[in-house]
Amino acid sequence: MSPVNLQMPILIIEDDRNTAALIVTYLEREGFSTQTVHDGAEALARARQQPPGFVILDVMLPHTDGWEICRELRKISDVPILMLTAREEEIDRVLGLSLGADDYVVKPFSPRELVERVKAILRRTMRQVQDDSLLVHDELILDTEKRRVTLAGQAVDLTAVEYKLLLALMRSPGRAFSRDDLLGHIYEHGESVVDRVVDVHIGHLRQKLGDDPSAPCFIETVRGFGYRFADKVNG
Repeated sequence: MSPVNLQMPILIIEDDRNTAALIVTYLEREGFSTQTVHDGAEALARARQQPPGFVILDVMLPHTDGWEICRELRKISDVPILMLTAREEEIDRVLGLSLGADDYVVKPFSPRELVERVKAILRRTMRQVQDDSLLVHDELILDTEKRRVTLAGQAVDLTAVEYKLLLALMRSPGRAFSRDDLLGHIYEHGESVVDRVVDVHIGHLRQKLGDDPSAPCFIETVRGFGYRFADKVNG
């Protein structure tokens, strides 16, 4: 599934050309770039060819309706989707949200409100992207995008193996990993390595983090099994 790309235009899928033009006017006043299509089949083809950064999707479309487009988009992308419909029934709202839409606006709508809904969804999306890229435990921060680890604001210089171990542990706080589990994370191509090599790398990692094995803040030993990360990441 492709990630959200907030630099791409907003794709407006709306068969009513006057409504589409109105949405474009208000979005572009706020500095957004836009693309418009008026047909469901064309919309899917466009989205597959060039993934959008956001989708405003009318339910009632020729050839392929908005429900189907939403369903197909969710198979290939996490792109934010705001659905438009002329019907107010609760079942429509439930269906749209169950298919993966992020919000739902009933026609006729205020263009200003629609723009604010778009901004609100994007704010949530950006927070989620940031949250997913940062693993935090107290003063220890692992930034997956920059492949950078800091402790109390100071960079921690890790080897590639140490970084992979810390990443695996921090992504699943509280989970007990066997040594074989951790070997699978650091040697992804099935290299033949004794499992005790994990203990050596964990020892080096603990030293660099200043983590006392007898009273660990970060990496805990699961006696006779392996290791786990303390169960308190991202707050």
